[in-house]
Amino acid sequence: MPADIDDPRLTAYALDELAGAEREEVDALLRDDASARRVVEEIRATASLLTDKLRAEVNTMPAVPLPSIQPRRRRLRPRFILAVASGLAAAAIGVAILLPAMSKARYASRSVASMGQIGQASLLYSNDNKGLYPSTSSNLSTMTRNAPANGGVLYGDGHASFEKNPFNATQRDTVYVGALPAPMDADDRILVPTKEGDLTLSGFKSNNALGGELRAARDVESEGLTRGRPASRPNTEAYDRINDNPFLDVIQNPLSTFSIDVDTASYSNVRRFLTQGQLPPKDAVRIEEMINYFPYSYVPPKGDREGEAPFAANVEVAGCPWNAQHRLVRVGLKGREIKSEHRPASNLVFLIDVSGSMEPANKLPLLKRAMTMLLGELRENDRVAIAVYAGNSGLVMPSTACDDSGKRSLLNALENLSAGGSTNGAQGIELAYQLATSNFITGGCNRVILCTDGDFNVGITDQGSLTRLIEDKAKSGVFLSVLGFGMGNTKDSTMEKLADKGNGNYAYIDTLSEAKKVLVEQMSGTLVTIAKDVKIQIEFNPAKVGAYRLIGYENRMLAKEDFNDDKKDAGEIGAGHTVTALYEIAPPGAKPAMPSVDPLKYQQTAPRATSEPFLPGSNELLTLKLRYKAPDAPLEQGTSKLLEFPVTDSDESFANASQDFKFASAVAGFGMILRDSPHRGTITFDRVIEIAQEGSRRDDNAYRAEFVDLVRRAKTLSK
Repeated sequence: MPADIDDPRLTAYALDELAGAEREEVDALLRDDASARRVVEEIRATASLLTDKLRAEVNTMPAVPLPSIQPRRRRLRPRFILAVASGLAAAAIGVAILLPAMSKARYASRSVASMGQIGQASLLYSNDNKGLYPSTSSNLSTMTRNAPANGGVLYGDGHASFEKNPFNATQRDTVYVGALPAPMDADDRILVPTKEGDLTLSGFKSNNALGGELRAARDVESEGLTRGRPASRPNTEAYDRINDNPFLDVIQNPLSTFSIDVDTASYSNVRRFLTQGQLPPKDAVRIEEMINYFPYSYVPPKGDREGEAPFAANVEVAGCPWNAQHRLVRVGLKGREIKSEHRPASNLVFLIDVSGSMEPANKLPLLKRAMTMLLGELRENDRVAIAVYAGNSGLVMPSTACDDSGKRSLLNALENLSAGGSTNGAQGIELAYQLATSNFITGGCNRVILCTDGDFNVGITDQGSLTRLIEDKAKSGVFLSVLGFGMGNTKDSTMEKLADKGNGNYAYIDTLSEAKKVLVEQMSGTLVTIAKDVKIQIEFNPAKVGAYRLIGYENRMLAKEDFNDDKKDAGEIGAGHTVTALYEIAPPGAKPAMPSVDPLKYQQTAPRATSEPFLPGSNELLTLKLRYKAPDAPLEQGTSKLLEFPVTDSDESFANASQDFKFASAVAGFGMILRDSPHRGTITFDRVIEIAQEGSRRDDNAYRAEFVDLVRRAKTLSK
């Protein structure tokens, strides 16, 4: 059985509070469960960072007496601790700002909002008793997880808020718990009940620790409150609709053409939903990004001499695990590895969204820590500039060499960033590309790293205009990486399109572990492009294949004519990247459900018998063709290079397929279940788990073990 990551023993173990038999039990659990190990590691890393932060802040905090509080002692759940800890550093700063102003009844919105999440025990009063403010952070979402999502009960992101001036000398207004309204005014108040039902003005008591689930406002009407309602900021996450690729008849459609995709955002976003106890929206599930999240043991290119291809093709054919009558073709590309010491110099611009929507702990605070990790991996010959945007854009740090002194300056600049205002992303993009082009390194890694939730609401805001802006800027030779953060208002579709048009990649950062994977473990792949405008075209032999369908890549499909058109933009491969695509194929004579057209009126199109060889003597199943350009080739110019690989089918069974083949098919099957795909066949959660475990004997980073845990969560949630 998988570990319960909410097990409070994991927190106690990470903080060295376990002994005896309990510690031995957790030791055994950690030996067997990779996801539990990752939880413990994250708690320890966060606790260490938090200790240093609070130690530094306490020296500057004024001495102000606090109410006497006797919090209940209890073990906290790991998920609770991880959510809490990321907001505590901000809370310490917020308290230092708020304490001198406690004699006043009004607080600036940023001072209040910067606290992030709600107080666990230590509560501060304003002198006129009109407001109660938290001095520490806590995650209410854990406490109210099973409460109804309306009527005044927290339902999402761990914040509590109230209408303007909910309690004052003459008026009591509607109260609710939910996302913080934005923007907040100086008169806005945040009041925090100290225990279940204790919501009257006189009922805020300093000797009661916050605990238990909050009751809906309708249950406390007798306390003088009006009926509650849901939060004023609804979930506005945006995903493009996906329609699964259909089966196509080989006679009528012998060519399948698409652009490669190395994005991985969909998998970490799906993980975020599942770990929060929700099944993801169907359109958040992009199967190709889920498959490509994982590294595979593909054979790399033979060398890096001039003229040699920067990536190698690996093709495998075996049985299909969800349809016994069909076959599965796996096309795998492996990019050339570049060792860290051989990585070319980098000219990077961090373009950071500091608008008000970036306030929560899983946005700007997590973003700062992610960028800090990346800075730690850069060398003296690398340069970094920092630009920000909210209502207006601004230069925080000019292009700075990453020596010891430069890194200190860059880290201080990151630490001092705060969120507030609206979001003028286009203005920030203009500034970032200007910085990147003015410091362009010939032969180096020139890249803008856009960090945002994608919620552009000022200036150029529509996707069409934003993507045209990025397309124009991409002509400069500067590549773009997009890192998505947060929840509730995440504009996934916008961020994916910007990365696509900017010759870059898109990753979603939901945890520190994901930041480490993208920016440390896979840094060369994230920063160094080895080939661009990479297109795949497969020609199927109708003597061997009756119909086929590409699994995923729905928004990467190209017309067959686009393959030879060197002006047509396509995807990029980074150093060491693996790219995987799966085709499900049906034999000649099979009739999978597929679209059809009426017979042509002016042409005779009677097909030849499928038993007749279309190419006498050919035993080939298909031919794989690849086109790519060098990363420094001019945009919309230059001649692409062509690679060709004929493929035969040796009739291998699925049971004898490679581990990577099995695991990739398990991820595809899981994606089809989550999407409720009409092509899912006989695949089930249990079958996905079985296949994934067969394909996880080599799992150095525990990514595959985590996947199995997520499938189990989804199975439970689906019931």
